[in-house]
Amino acid sequence: MAAPVTSSDKQKEKMEEVKRIFAAYLDKRGLRKTSERFAIIDEIYKRNDHFDVESLYVEMKNKNYHVSRATVYNTLDLLIECDLVKRHTFVSGQAVFEKSFGFRQHDHLVCLDCAEVLEFCDPRVGDTQTMIGNLLNFEIRHHSLVLYGHCTRENCDKKNNKQTQEKTK
Repeated sequence: MAAPVTSSDKQKEKMEEVKRIFAAYLDKRGLRKTSERFAIIDEIYKRNDHFDVESLYVEMKNKNYHVSRATVYNTLDLLIECDLVKRHTFVSGQAVFEKSFGFRQHDHLVCLDCAEVLEFCDPRVGDTQTMIGNLLNFEIRHHSLVLYGHCTRENCDKKNNKQTQEKTK
């Protein structure tokens, strides 16, 4: 009797597939398959959040990886080109990234006060995409929907700071 497949096994399989896709992409473009590039992939695919280049670079340096900022930037560009990472620009105008291989399509809510990014998935968005594509005879490959507003969380950082500042005036 075969052992049950665990989520850890599935993660390992996904990571192996990500590395195969990236290696094939590098081969196709005639680029070197360096350990630094694959270490960057490992670090990105361990994350479950949106991240910026600087935070990724600092975390890798803190873990004693020997990578330069330029390598992080250049590798992210390559990962975006082969659809393993997505780039977003939300409130601050600063680019943030997230892993994309093997993850369901999702959209984002961004708080204009605290800049928190929340992810959501609503199948009606996909239905609308299909309907519009059919209506306009357009083959839609992907979409990006970002809704901006004000969160109503009690612990919204900016709201709490604004209320504290108003009380001290």
